Amino acid sequence: MEEIKQTNGQRIRRKIGAQFLEGLLVVVPIVIAIWVLVWIFSAIDGLLQPPIRAILGRRLPGVGLAVGLILIYLVGLIADNVLGRRLILFGEALLARVPVFRYVYTGVREFLKRFSASGRGQFAQVVLVEFPRAGMRAIGFVTNETVSESGEKLFTVFIPTAPNPTSGFLEIVKEQDIVRTNIPVEEAFKIVVSGGAMLSPEIQSKLFRKV
Repeated sequence: MEEIKQTNGQRIRRKIGAQFLEGLLVVVPIVIAIWVLVWIFSAIDGLLQPPIRAILGRRLPGVGLAVGLILIYLVGLIADNVLGRRLILFGEALLARVPVFRYVYTGVREFLKRFSASGRGQFAQVVLVEFPRAGMRAIGFVTNETVSESGEKLFTVFIPTAPNPTSGFLEIVKEQDIVRTNIPVEEAFKIVVSGGAMLSPEIQSKLFRKV
């Protein structure tokens, strides 16, 4: 009887943990989006209030929000047609010519695309690699593969940090040094965000496998 109670208690705790994580995965992106929008609106408001005060003699509350919404809509309107997309591509081409900035801009853009809802499929596979030292295992996402001058196949593997998977480390790993898994990308993200609390049975079975 006591064992049944403990089993039911564990199931309830796991269910609550899973539901909490699902809620977290919904809330966190919304909070980040709101924070970014508030920052944008505040920045616009800070730029516009001095000239408005000089003209009207007082502040005009909400001008940053109104102008920010209009600008965002206009950008979306421009990007929604062929000419607008060409202008955006032209602007990106100009930015790509700026030393240092081009590497930061293009890198961040491609990285965010991979984390977008439409871009997560660009993570080829979830793997395990030895990191940060021999004998330790880390979840990684294969982002690309290449061949060395000697003909050896190499993989670029992004190793996310927990619980924030948008930062991490990039490792170039030999094919024989990775352990492949059948874990879906979404499931792997849940494992990372939960700090391992939702560790899948497949990952557990491979943790002590020799890489």
